[in-house]
Amino acid sequence: MGGPTLASVSGEVKDKVEVKTALVSVFDKAGLEDLGKYLASKGVHILSTGGTAAKLRSLGCTVQDVADYTGSPEILDGRVKTLHPKVHGGLLAARGNAGHEAEMEKHGIRNIDLVIVNLYPFSEAVAKNEKDFATCIENIDIGGPAMIRASAKNNAAVTICTSPSQYPTLMKQMDENAGCTTFDFRKNMAAAAYALTASYDSMVSSWMAGQVSEPPAKQTVAFEVERPLKYGCNPHQLPAGLCAVGGNKLPFEVVSGVPGYINLLDAVNAWQLVHELGQATGLPAAASFKHVSPAGAAVGLPLSDEDRIVYEVKDKELTATACAYVRARNADPMCSFGDFVAISCQVDVATAKILKIEVSDGIIAPDFEPEALEILKAKKGGKFIVLKADPNFKIPEKEYRMVGGLGFMQQRNDALFEASKLQKVVTAKKDLTDAAKKDLILASIAIKYTQSNSVGYAKDGMMVGVGAGQQSRVDCVKLAGRKVATWRLRFHPKVQGLQFKDGVKRQDRVNARVRYIEGDMEEAERTTWLKNFDMAPEPLTAEEKASFLKGLDNVAISSDAFFPFRDSIDHAVRLGVKYVAQPGGSVADEEVISACNTYGMTMAFTDLRLFHH
Repeated sequence: MGGPTLASVSGEVKDKVEVKTALVSVFDKAGLEDLGKYLASKGVHILSTGGTAAKLRSLGCTVQDVADYTGSPEILDGRVKTLHPKVHGGLLAARGNAGHEAEMEKHGIRNIDLVIVNLYPFSEAVAKNEKDFATCIENIDIGGPAMIRASAKNNAAVTICTSPSQYPTLMKQMDENAGCTTFDFRKNMAAAAYALTASYDSMVSSWMAGQVSEPPAKQTVAFEVERPLKYGCNPHQLPAGLCAVGGNKLPFEVVSGVPGYINLLDAVNAWQLVHELGQATGLPAAASFKHVSPAGAAVGLPLSDEDRIVYEVKDKELTATACAYVRARNADPMCSFGDFVAISCQVDVATAKILKIEVSDGIIAPDFEPEALEILKAKKGGKFIVLKADPNFKIPEKEYRMVGGLGFMQQRNDALFEASKLQKVVTAKKDLTDAAKKDLILASIAIKYTQSNSVGYAKDGMMVGVGAGQQSRVDCVKLAGRKVATWRLRFHPKVQGLQFKDGVKRQDRVNARVRYIEGDMEEAERTTWLKNFDMAPEPLTAEEKASFLKGLDNVAISSDAFFPFRDSIDHAVRLGVKYVAQPGGSVADEEVISACNTYGMTMAFTDLRLFHH
């Protein structure tokens, strides 16, 4: 049972309340000139403090200092300015309540009808003075939140305005109501005010929790809707929005297009992947994302002449950045259809021209060459999504989510996967070439941002198979392995020799090659498939596939958790795997090591699990 509830205070609630007296005390003085002149034109009596009062006087407004009104000066280095009964009495008095009115008359308190207040920018102060505890403490606003809460509580009579963005709406409201505000308007403003103070207190609480030896059990985080979204994961999931968190700005700018909920999930995860991969390798990095997992990822290593032909870019200019994108897209080009792309560095014209011809929803990158940006903004009739990432954005240390009415909190997975994670080689064969290390780093970072369970195969600086979201680890190995086989068989002479009719589209050629490799078509599907060709291609036999795949070698594989049995290794060897990275820690570690030794593989225990859910 809870304690007693306070009874309501009787008073008169009018729909329209004339603004006769306003208290104005703001840190952010944007828009103050127009607002001050407007209030002066309406004959509003203005109470103000310090710099705000000086600014209003310079605009020609008649202003009474709060200290003059209260009879109490600002004290304690400005810590106490408005914390006075004559201020808060004027905010909290119930209009039409005879007892309140008598007390106000006795103490010389006037009704305050409008409060214009905004708060010290605490998050900015912390960012600039992160290690200066005393300075951060000094930038915690006390009087502002107190006035905001008091005004919002008494919304029956008082209008609270907390942001320069609200000034035009306030002036419009007063113009339309003969200098008054309506009850509905005041309630809306009060709701926005309480949301602000809650957000502000959340920022202070979160910062303070990081400064003490015993953080409080209550965790608070404030979400501010920056962009309404068309819907959530599905059309019936409304409302939906993109939110800034904890007083921070968004980690990217929307340059072009209208991103959706899943687009943004892909973009944020893909950006983290390429940003980390670029840092770890020192090379341009690219990723192709679909449904919050990478279809492909790669670094900017040169393409061979054969690569250029297979990936259909033989006549294209290929910078290092373009090479990274082409490799990422061609790990699994069927799954990359309609993807979201991430690039770790400035997008150049060569990359933009290649992306222009692919079916894709959008891109996130830290910068764009001017011509490249124009190419991308014109894609899909202007609907292609272009996001400019902030490479210096500091991601909050803690992550929060809600599932089924429960709240979850965890430290963000900020462990960086670098070459040092590959030092613990546990197999008889110890050699790890620089190329092998690069591929294992690539594969490990890629699966860090892949829905678990996951494994990834890499070769020559590109993912060639990603297995995501399987309950069984060996199923991940087999799923990703099937993609590896398909990737490699695209280089088979028979696949390259397919004679397409003129006019067959690029993605249709990709899909037709994959189905040719898979070969498991029903007659109705085969009839449709044959329409791509002038004459029916000879089948690619199982024997031809197996023979060609025997030439696959020096492939790397990484797993987001330990291999519980040797079966994953027994399957991986069929796909040319020579290098393995996994956390280790299974009771079957010795069995798995023995399997690697049998096949002449080099395996490193990373001691780092990389589950992603």
